[in-house]
Amino acid sequence: MTAAALARLVAPSGVQITLVESEAIGTVGVGESTLPHIRAFNERLGIDEAAFMKATRATFKLGIQFENWGQIGGSYIHPFGDYGAPGGEAPFHHYWLRGRELGDVGPIDDYSLPVVAAREGRFAPPSDDPRSLLSTYRYAYQFDATLYARFLRGMAETEGVRRIEGRIQNVAQDGESGAITKVTLDDGRQIEGDLFVDCSGFRALLIEQTLKAGFTDWSHWLPCDRAVALPCESDQPTVPYTRATALEAGWQFRIPLQHRVGNGYVYSSAFIDDAAALDRLVGRLEGKPLKAPNVLKFTAGQRTRNWAANCVSVGLSSGFIEPLESTSIYLIQIAITKLIELWPTAVIDPATEAEFNRQMDLEYVRIRDFIILHYCATARNDTPFWDYVRTMPLPDTLSEKIELFRARGIVQDYREGLFLHPSWVAVYLGQDILPRRHHPLVDAVSATQLMSSLERLRRMVREASYKLPSQDDYIARYCAHLPL
Repeated sequence: MTAAALARLVAPSGVQITLVESEAIGTVGVGESTLPHIRAFNERLGIDEAAFMKATRATFKLGIQFENWGQIGGSYIHPFGDYGAPGGEAPFHHYWLRGRELGDVGPIDDYSLPVVAAREGRFAPPSDDPRSLLSTYRYAYQFDATLYARFLRGMAETEGVRRIEGRIQNVAQDGESGAITKVTLDDGRQIEGDLFVDCSGFRALLIEQTLKAGFTDWSHWLPCDRAVALPCESDQPTVPYTRATALEAGWQFRIPLQHRVGNGYVYSSAFIDDAAALDRLVGRLEGKPLKAPNVLKFTAGQRTRNWAANCVSVGLSSGFIEPLESTSIYLIQIAITKLIELWPTAVIDPATEAEFNRQMDLEYVRIRDFIILHYCATARNDTPFWDYVRTMPLPDTLSEKIELFRARGIVQDYREGLFLHPSWVAVYLGQDILPRRHHPLVDAVSATQLMSSLERLRRMVREASYKLPSQDDYIARYCAHLPL
């Protein structure tokens, strides 16, 4: 991703890009579920959507379904879109809250077109007309991450990136500034550079092993530190959403692609061992396994400095906040985007480094708080794992957000960062954090008018969904995968 983006957007200014990687070093290759921001990244690189989806066996994604999180038997979808229709003096969930006080208005999911369409297995691109219900959602992709990497590697090389096969054995630094001057490969070749981007994964070869940028550990809030992944066959229709099902010591993901289903158990090794986690996952597969299981070990947290000296960390070298809300690829792409926005001159200004770190800190902390919310907002006490996350002390930044919503139904607002208003509403309400009162402006609407409007909107959402094609039919016409 980094090489392709720099080749397309930075190289025309005269920058030379060298990519060092080794076929002998495997990639994590588990990240198969994304957020809508990936579309802007791909479009900026000039990637044709249908060609990309064919090459990566992709399906569409309208949201994430959560099963058994707030309580066993509970279910909701975090949609990539808003609730209700455009307009209104207060956010839609306040009208829904007052409706609940007056009578049976059903779950708030019934008022979200991406939720209803996802559950029906339907998909079509959103409308450009802001007055239409079909404009109230966005979408992302579910794809084979290894094929995405292959797709972008070909693009980067076509754009002039010099790719060198090899493993780094030594890193040289300037004696005064500590900046990296060159790397030496296992065959003795030396590669000099002005700016180094560390994409070496959890090893953090440059940013940590060389520059000692530090790491902030968040595992006391996010105790899951393992994942076992295992793709399988499936004969079920594809659905435009990822499923996250809470289990006894973590959660299971299900990601439907065109040619297979990605599965995994993300868990805490303090509450279940690796063998038991694998057995649990295998027992829940819907079809024949297609590979040997892939076990990953990680620590939730963030690099203390994502940019140090003349090195920028991108991806797992900069941190990891588990895959619950599909944030890993987003964090890669937002780091690339911010690097390009702050692209340095030949002499790197400390202010540039500081600003990059400030912006990435905001991204990580806000995502961290949103992920923690899924765990702490639960009534479950049926296993030691859920008892721990239900009662653990929370970061002040999250406690403030929860109390504001519980008191007034207000989502703490911010302009920068991921997961804005509808996302927080989805998890708050989906996991039974209900406001004590609705917004007073909602009372300007009479009870009769409100209930009539809610029923009409509910019907409109349902009818709009029925008019969409099934995802499988849309994919068959638009981006059915190419044989390997």
